[in-house]
Parts: sequence; structure tokens; C-alpha cells
Amino acid sequence: MTVAPRTLTPRDANLIILPAKYAADFRALCARNPVPCPLLGMTEPGNPMVPEHLAKDCDIRTDAPAYNVYKEGKLVATKSDILDEWQDDSVGALVGCSFSFEAALIAGGLTPRQIEISRNVPMYKTMVPLAAAGVFTGHMVVSMRPYPPSAIERVRDLTRPFVRAHGEPVAWGAAGAAALGIDDLKGQRPDFGGVSAVHEGEVPVYWGCGVTPQLVVMDSKLPEVVMGHAPGHMLILDMRDEEVCA
Repeated sequence: MTVAPRTLTPRDANLIILPAKYAADFRALCARNPVPCPLLGMTEPGNPMVPEHLAKDCDIRTDAPAYNVYKEGKLVATKSDILDEWQDDSVGALVGCSFSFEAALIAGGLTPRQIEISRNVPMYKTMVPLAAAGVFTGHMVVSMRPYPPSAIERVRDLTRPFVRAHGEPVAWGAAGAAALGIDDLKGQRPDFGGVSAVHEGEVPVYWGCGVTPQLVVMDSKLPEVVMGHAPGHMLILDMRDEEVCA
């Protein structure tokens, strides 16, 4: 049995901000798709402060490093804050992030490649449909970290406990990439994030990704302005490992 480390390391969270009338549908989307959309919590309508059990004194309008702004499914701006876009009925949803399990991989001697080369993790759109909920429909996004096939069972063991941060990989290798609809096996053409490097003797390994809700927003083409973190620029929460683990 693998036991996740118990640390005070801050945990990353993906962020999506939408009108309160869509909050119930978004909760249902996350409940039906817990691997790519593990919901950690939501703010109250019009209140930009993260619930204190997740983070203290954290304002979702200003405390992420960068934000994307969408309208009718299209990216219209990337900004350092969203004070001007915030509305009286805005609700923020915080979704678990795979960066949260990377300390466990590093401690296990399996440092993710993007950390070694100082880049953002590569992320890919897939052809895997989500279970729809109300106005929301779309497809899963995955993040990719390469490993030799001999390490995959250990990688799975180390990340499996992080169920509120996507958990263990959903696919790996050429067959896994084909099942997801990804034809880039070398990490050179991601849809989001940075270019990676899959070395000889390694295969791509894919996890559910918290950018999925932003792709859902784009696919659903909501007429109102919706905001989220820019990929790779997550909100930092005050959570322990055990709070995102099974």
C-alpha cells in the first residue's frame, strides 16, 4: 500500500469563474467527471474570497499569476487581474491540479521532465467526451509527463492517492495516446503549456488535467464573460497533502 506524504506544502488549484446561475451545472459536471474535474470548493456569489478552509486571505480576482477571459467560447484577453470583469453574481470554482502530486514524484526519484527543463507541463485536448451536465459539455484535457515503461507502476502508485488532484494516470504509451486521440508522442506540439522532451526509451504518460473546465467553457460557448487561470498559472491554496489524497 502506498501512503502519500503528509506535508504542509501549498497545493495548486485550477480556477474558473462564472455567473452564479451556472454554479449548479458546474458542480454536477465535476461530480460526473471527477478525474479531470476534481472540485475542491466554490466561493459564494459575489464574494471573491476563497473559503478559509482552503486558503486564508486569498482573493481569486488578484491572487493567481495570470487569468484568461472568455466570451462566447473565445479567449478575449489574458490579464494580471480580473477586477474589472468581476460581477456581483460571480462564483469561483477551485479544481484540483496535478502539480500537487509532483513533490511525491520528486521524492520518489521520478522528477517530472518539465521541472528538469524549467518549462510548463504540456497539455493536450483529447477526443474523450465528458459526461454532460446542464449547459456544460466537452472533452477531457490531459497533462503529459514522460517516463520509462519500467517506472509506470511506481508512478501510478505515487500519484494514485491524490484523488482530488487527478490521481493516477489515465493512459500511457502509443496505445494510450491513440485512445485519447493524441498524435504527438514526443511532447513537441501541445495544445497548452510548454514543449517537453520524450527521450529514447520513454513513453508519454497522461493524467487528467484541470484545464478541462476552461475547454468546457469554450466548447459550451456561454454568452457571458467567464474567467479562469491562464494554463500553468494556478492559484495557491493552504492545503496539506492529505487534504487532496484518498
